[in-house]
Amino acid sequence: MRSLQLAALLALATVAAAQTPPSTKTPTIDQSLETFSVNAPQLSPDGKRVIYEQSRTNWENNSFDTELWIANADGTERHLLTVRAGSSSSASWSPDGQWIAFLSDRPAALKDSPSGQRQLYLMPADGGDAQQITKMEHGINGFEWAPDSKHIAFAAEGADPKTLKDRKDYFGDYHVIHADYQMTHLWLIEIPRADLAGRFPKPADPKQLTKDDYTINDFSFSPDGKHIAFSAQRDPDLISGFSADIYTVTVPDGAIKKIVDTPGPDGNPQWSPDGKQIAYETSNGNKYFFYTDQRLAVVPADGGTPQVLTADFDEDPGLIRWAPEGIYFSALQKMSSSLFLLDPATKAVKKIEMPGSTVAGSFSFSRDFKALAFRGSAENRFAEIYVSTLPSAAPVQITHASDQLSAFTLAHREAVQWKSGDGTTIEGVLYKPADFDAHKKYPLLVVIHGGPTGIDMPLINADRYYPIERFVARGALILRPNYRGSAGYGEAFRSLNVRNLGVGDYADVISGVDSLIAQGVVDKDRVGSMGWSEGGYISAFITASSNRFKAVSVGAGISDWTTYYANTDITPFTPQYLHATPWDDPEIYAKTSPIHYIAHAETPTLIQQGSNDRRVPVPNSFELRQALEDRGVPVKMVLYEGFGHGINKPKQQRAVMEENELWFNHYIFGDPLPASLTPVVPPKPVEK
Repeated sequence: MRSLQLAALLALATVAAAQTPPSTKTPTIDQSLETFSVNAPQLSPDGKRVIYEQSRTNWENNSFDTELWIANADGTERHLLTVRAGSSSSASWSPDGQWIAFLSDRPAALKDSPSGQRQLYLMPADGGDAQQITKMEHGINGFEWAPDSKHIAFAAEGADPKTLKDRKDYFGDYHVIHADYQMTHLWLIEIPRADLAGRFPKPADPKQLTKDDYTINDFSFSPDGKHIAFSAQRDPDLISGFSADIYTVTVPDGAIKKIVDTPGPDGNPQWSPDGKQIAYETSNGNKYFFYTDQRLAVVPADGGTPQVLTADFDEDPGLIRWAPEGIYFSALQKMSSSLFLLDPATKAVKKIEMPGSTVAGSFSFSRDFKALAFRGSAENRFAEIYVSTLPSAAPVQITHASDQLSAFTLAHREAVQWKSGDGTTIEGVLYKPADFDAHKKYPLLVVIHGGPTGIDMPLINADRYYPIERFVARGALILRPNYRGSAGYGEAFRSLNVRNLGVGDYADVISGVDSLIAQGVVDKDRVGSMGWSEGGYISAFITASSNRFKAVSVGAGISDWTTYYANTDITPFTPQYLHATPWDDPEIYAKTSPIHYIAHAETPTLIQQGSNDRRVPVPNSFELRQALEDRGVPVKMVLYEGFGHGINKPKQQRAVMEENELWFNHYIFGDPLPASLTPVVPPKPVEK
């Protein structure tokens, strides 16, 4: 079977190459997959240097790797910091600026260290070999330097208990659902210092600070280093996120105290500069926290009554740091993202301008908060790393990742707006060919984001899953709608698909299509749709509800909310949005499920999914495929073996993209579909 699949993929590549002549103006699928990005800048304490992550496509190992680079804050002397062996990420400067710690899954250096797990590494800030500091059996989730630069706290699972190992030896490997938990703990390790020859002594064993009563999410040191504030929930299951609360642990003796105990998740604790208060993100007890506004709150470090600070800020604030001048956080505002400063005394919020970057994030500060590194972009621009002074100044561009795209003629992105069926204003991004002619009618392909609280912006990003630039070069327009429920537009907008999933979302998409048709720029007989996750769900809704589309691609999409609810690893999703379980209200589950409308299905549909997807379980795809086959609708289903909700390796992403290109090139542009990929159309049922 696998050899046949490989042969089919090779045939796909051959046909795609034959149908698309070589061109330096349009990226090939491989060139799109090889496009690197830069992210996660970390500014040195003195603000003079910045470390950032740069992705790399490793075809040999079939992986997307991450490397660490370092540059001066004026943009000079940029060079690779880590070796090209595995991935290195999560760089962090020691508070005294002398050391750089990071995580890497490179081949283990310490004896008895497990391979393939992310371990903690340390290197001198002025250069030198990195030394492995930990050898945790299950790797490390995250870490933070202590203020003294001599210790690091990290979050990790402990070794498998002997009882579990004995059970595996005797009974074989199995897992008891909602049991057999491996909790993530907080650990403290003393950092060994290199001698004059640059040799590190053997690191000491880490000290475990927390116990099995809960599993750790995120954490931070108090300014004096004597306490750690952390968020923890009752067990690692996603369905237990509601139980996350805020605790503190005393570093010397491990004494633990719960300081926030409110319904719903509380997380990301950050200390005030004087160590007397802790800021954190909270649902503030809201039952439906999946779509309502998150808040920032503060609580005395010893516990007490929390105070919400952002009740009047209508979006989800992402807490960053508490500085002497106030609390910094980031947030979306429609199709932009920015840095904000909150005054905890007055609750006033001020937006910090990032000149030239309407979309800014991944903020990192110098020790004195007078300098800032961030990842910035804007309309029709590729994201770069910048360094700026505060409160605001002309940022210095550190990276030039966009240079890799200079040989290509890319689509023009622009924000568009229209009215949905109920009068709601919907925004989206329209991609146009560089030689767009307003008097010409174009095929239209709708690409729908996931979430539903995702968002599309008019930025340049490398194509993944869908070869958008190639579709545009072929002569199509692309519409990426920010349908109801999308992030950035406030709580009321995110709530519009509550008990209205699929139905309202479809209305938002189809009204956007109608708007472009009314402008005279779209050929109404050549429209297609595609999307992954929630975008796949809406595409499945289109398949089942409309005959206006020529082709659809459903990526890891929901076809039946009851099937989803009974199989997913995030069962609270539908009760949050539908306000019921399928046993309490089967009608709302039917109304919002594509399978309920399958009798109307006529549209050829490609289904793609990872075989081990737990977020949107595979039975959804099988159910949709079987229903379409029974209805005599052309359908092709592809399972990517061993993958979860995302297809995260380059070779399989190549297959996903090539299949989508062939699918839409056939149904939208009239190209032949290779015999090995031609869906088998079963005979239609004989009507009695």
